[in-house]
Amino acid sequence: MVLFKTYCSIHLPFIGKWVLICLLLSICIGSASAGFLVSLDWVTNFRETHLWIICFLPMVGFVVSWVYQKYGKEVEAGNNLIIANIQQPQKVIPFRMTPMIYLATLATHLFGGSAGREGTALQMAAGIADRLVKPFRLDEEERRMLLISAVAAGFAAVFGTPLAGAVFGLEVARLGKVDYKALLPAFFSAIIADAVVTKFWLVGHTHYLIGEIPPLHAINILYAIFAGICFGICAKLFSLSMSYLGAWGKKNIEYAPIRAALGAIVVLLLVWLLGTGKYIGLGIPTIEASFQTQLPFYAFITKFILTVITLSVGFKGGEVTPLFFIGATLGNALSFFVPLPIGLMAGMGFVAVFAGAANTPLACIFMAVELFGGQCGVYAAIACVVAYVVSGKTSIYKQQLV
Repeated sequence: MVLFKTYCSIHLPFIGKWVLICLLLSICIGSASAGFLVSLDWVTNFRETHLWIICFLPMVGFVVSWVYQKYGKEVEAGNNLIIANIQQPQKVIPFRMTPMIYLATLATHLFGGSAGREGTALQMAAGIADRLVKPFRLDEEERRMLLISAVAAGFAAVFGTPLAGAVFGLEVARLGKVDYKALLPAFFSAIIADAVVTKFWLVGHTHYLIGEIPPLHAINILYAIFAGICFGICAKLFSLSMSYLGAWGKKNIEYAPIRAALGAIVVLLLVWLLGTGKYIGLGIPTIEASFQTQLPFYAFITKFILTVITLSVGFKGGEVTPLFFIGATLGNALSFFVPLPIGLMAGMGFVAVFAGAANTPLACIFMAVELFGGQCGVYAAIACVVAYVVSGKTSIYKQQLV
């Protein structure tokens, strides 16, 4: 009885407090993410039916960069600022991060930049989460748990993958170390935030069909390992290219708005040379097609180049959905000579390139199971782990600790 009373006195207050915090957090983040997804669909549809609007991309790049330089220097680091605060709590993240990243991302997609959406979801979530620090009188350790939960909720809400979102929140900041104290808040926040998006606001997510899954013979495992090596090399090159081009641009074009405008001009020229707009924005239709039919072998290279330029010069959004595009189309290209089903190759690339670029193999394995079904789990796990190992310590998140 004494032990039971001691257990209740220690654990029940903790559980009750974090259930309340996570409920508030998840409802706010889920609702904000639902609104963001609906807005993003609207601007994407408008751009695709009015492609001439991309001519204004240089002007928009200049304006967005100027606004961040003038009013958003404290939050310009974006996801890296969040990761740094998870590792070592600093001053509270300004709320302006939430509306600024929301509007900047919509502008990027409306006017034809090649970017994603996870960066926006995570930054909106962190900006919302830090408002709960004072009301609940959270100390540094509790604030770290709050930010992990916010990252988990934002990721889950925007992709519809609560298990992957929770693991991503726990895994992304410190490689090789999981904060088990944040396990309950992270999973609870991710599950509720996803439910708020899909069940309350009725905002759907994209579904992908892999189709045939071949037996796990030794030769097929070798094919999966080979594919994982290719995905890991691609992930490493992406991270290095982002870092190199960003540093080169800052060194040679010091004024950030001019740098963004010039980068946008290069993107426009490439789109004009390609004669299509399917490689800008999120590129969801092309990702879906990569699971079903053979695409041009250069599709992943094109998206790679356009995304690196867009994000390196200062446009906002995120790297993850472009990495899904790059990985899925690379898997599609590899299926020209790797005798595994095209859907499986695309699915493996979808998660493995992201696993290598973000150093989050466990989250990506969970994502594969949630998006494609459990039957592909072993193939996805092989590809993700091999890609993670091959990519090394390079990452799209500079603040990650190993």
